[in-house]
Amino acid sequence: MSNQGPQDDGACCSPLVREPLTEDWAGDLARMFKALGDPVRLRLLSLVASHAGGEACVCDISGSFDLSQPTISHHLKVLREAGLLDCERRGTWVYYWVIPSALQQLSAVLLTEGEPAAASAQCTEVSA
Repeated sequence: MSNQGPQDDGACCSPLVREPLTEDWAGDLARMFKALGDPVRLRLLSLVASHAGGEACVCDISGSFDLSQPTISHHLKVLREAGLLDCERRGTWVYYWVIPSALQQLSAVLLTEGEPAAASAQCTEVSA
C-alpha cells in the first residue's frame, strides 16, 4: 500500500471535490472500502475498535458471530491485507487492533469541514 493520504493545504473540501485522486491512492482506498463492504468485516472492525484497550483477541470477538473460526480468521485476514487492522500473536491467541491512519484516510477522503450541507455547496462553488 502506498499510504498516500490527503495533503493538508487548508482547503475546506474533501479530496474528492478538491482534486482527482492519484491512481495509487484510489487503489488503496478502494481496497479498504471493499474490505468494509462486507457486513461481517464491518462488524469485526467495529468490535476490535470498540474493545477495551483498543485491541481484541480472536477469542473475545468470535462469540459475536454464528460463523466458524476459520471464516472469522479469513475476514480478519482481509481486513489486515486492506491495511485496516494489524495483529500480534501472544501465546496461542492473536490480538488485533485498528490502524488509526487507515481510518483517517477513509474519513478524510469523504469529510467536508463545517456544516455537512453548507460545506458541500461551498466546496462545490470553490472548486468550480
